[in-house]
Amino acid sequence: MESFSLVVASFSTFRFSLRLLQEFGRCSVFPLWSYCVYIFAENSFIFSVRLSKLLGNLTAGSRKLEVIFDNFPGGAYGFELMATFCYNNGTIEITPSNIVLLNHAAHYMEMDSNSSAKLNLVDQTEKFLEGINYWTWSELLQALKLCQDLLPSTNSSFLLDKVLDCLVGRITLPAMASPFTCSSNISSFQLSCDTRSTCSMRNNWSLATWWFEDLLVLNVLSFDKVIRMMMSQKLDHATIFRFIVFRLKSGYISVTASEKCKITEVAINLLSLLNRSSLSCRGLFDILQAVSRLKNISKFYPLKLEHLVGSMLDQATLDHLLVPSPHKNHHVYDVNLVLRLLKAFILEGSSMSRNQLRKVAILTDSYLIEVAPDIRLKPSKFAALIMVLPDPARESSDRLYQAIDMYLQVHVQLCEEVKMRLCSFVNHDKLSAEASKHLAQNSNFPARSTLESFITQKSKLNSSIHNHLSHAKVSSQSRFHSNAKEEQEEFDQILIYARKHGH
Repeated sequence: MESFSLVVASFSTFRFSLRLLQEFGRCSVFPLWSYCVYIFAENSFIFSVRLSKLLGNLTAGSRKLEVIFDNFPGGAYGFELMATFCYNNGTIEITPSNIVLLNHAAHYMEMDSNSSAKLNLVDQTEKFLEGINYWTWSELLQALKLCQDLLPSTNSSFLLDKVLDCLVGRITLPAMASPFTCSSNISSFQLSCDTRSTCSMRNNWSLATWWFEDLLVLNVLSFDKVIRMMMSQKLDHATIFRFIVFRLKSGYISVTASEKCKITEVAINLLSLLNRSSLSCRGLFDILQAVSRLKNISKFYPLKLEHLVGSMLDQATLDHLLVPSPHKNHHVYDVNLVLRLLKAFILEGSSMSRNQLRKVAILTDSYLIEVAPDIRLKPSKFAALIMVLPDPARESSDRLYQAIDMYLQVHVQLCEEVKMRLCSFVNHDKLSAEASKHLAQNSNFPARSTLESFITQKSKLNSSIHNHLSHAKVSSQSRFHSNAKEEQEEFDQILIYARKHGH
């Protein structure tokens, strides 16, 4: 924001000049023509309480005085508007294009009811704002940009709320009253067409989303405010969600990396306020991709988004999951992301239905088939993808068998124990007749009796570990009661390990 220096000389006419101060000092002189003289005449102080306080006692014999106005609203143009108002004896043409600057300048210079003027500038601007519903869409957008530029001015928040409320109200109007309505007989209450909102745009924009591109100018504060206003005015949540996705996918107009992170964090928080039924997996995955490009965003927000996506994984498709790995030297696809999403889905617990669990199991097996040929995919990671869902979730093991078979064909260097472990994940009782016949002739898979023996040995080992640790736990509690908590933690950790390896 610019600062101004008013240099008042001790001439009888009180001539002065306005110097524009920029970041590195005074760079130019801005003349205020003849009307500037009037501002400092004796009877001009009735318009501005602030000027009256500063210069009320100035006389012709005063020494040279310099008054600096820091952060004057609107810079040189804002000051010129204020000076014009004073020069014209308290009158000025107020329009939607200058109302914001006039109102801010009026508050800055204390040109309100505390002054001795009958027609103070604050009252005039606020009276004009009562007709904001008659402004065109373009005029509202222009006012929005000015309000955002003038933040964090106290009065700017008040004006911003009025403009945003009117914009949202305009969006929720029936289609006949939208900016797309073009008629030579349009009434003064209806909106006029402007350069951005013409009849020809109907063919390119949905009537529900015509405003998306215009509101890309929203900064972080305005974006948060406008979404909450849309919800309070009962705008369709699916439309709100589409706008949030559009905002994040469209990039960022003249914003810093920090602002990119802030608006993304705000968007993720707002998603939790929307009805789940209004969200789409495609849109959520688009947001995930946008978030992945931000390096400095807090880890809390991607995890919060992943939890939301995971809870809706039964609505996802295989294409959604095939997200390229961010680390080229690791996997072809982002396996770690899918693992986190699957775990988030499982965390839903009792809220998921049998049908939802079945859908995710089918989706997971399809994903396993896609990632199995990846030579860089380690067996531990492949096994983790298999184990994340319980066996009862799968009604058939055919596709799981297909994925494991493909993995073994590609990863020929695996030791026998690892191969045996992977093969043990296949439930033979859930294989179709065709799959069972193929498995019987598959040299990569050991005989069923061998697998059953392997599984039995693992189960006995797990049972032995469990009994041993249980006995040790009871014994240690009787002898060393003070160490009970520590041994419980050790027991739990080993038991978890044993269960995982004995799946």
